[in-house]
Amino acid sequence: MSIQATYDPDNIFAKIIRGEMPCVKLYEDENVLAFMDVFPQSEGHCLVVHKKAKATNLFDIGADDLNALTIVMQKIGQAVADGLSPDGIRIAQFNGEPAGQTVFHLHFHIIPVYERSKLGRHASGGPVDGAILEPVAEKIRVKL
Repeated sequence: MSIQATYDPDNIFAKIIRGEMPCVKLYEDENVLAFMDVFPQSEGHCLVVHKKAKATNLFDIGADDLNALTIVMQKIGQAVADGLSPDGIRIAQFNGEPAGQTVFHLHFHIIPVYERSKLGRHASGGPVDGAILEPVAEKIRVKL
């Protein structure tokens, strides 16, 4: 899919937002949802999505909705820093399949980076069970 893709209301993140698919939730308000990535590149890898904006990528979203996302992204990033003590944090966002986007619902990755560990590849490997993600998520939640 290119950056001109039409929004698909049945994408996996839309299903998570509607409660049709499970997630390990970190934060939710009326506009934004943050949850653990089931294909983590590192311990604590999480995602932030807008619940109402039907945007496939960064170029499809209005300024107010983007602002709501970035405010929560900063909040979650700080909680990841405080709860997991990584050596760094990578914020990533992909626009279009050629750029690495695999889910065509605008989302931001918050990826803790640990000097002792090598990052996994984006969207690779098998999914991690929510029971494994839950203890890490709780370390983040308590810092929100």
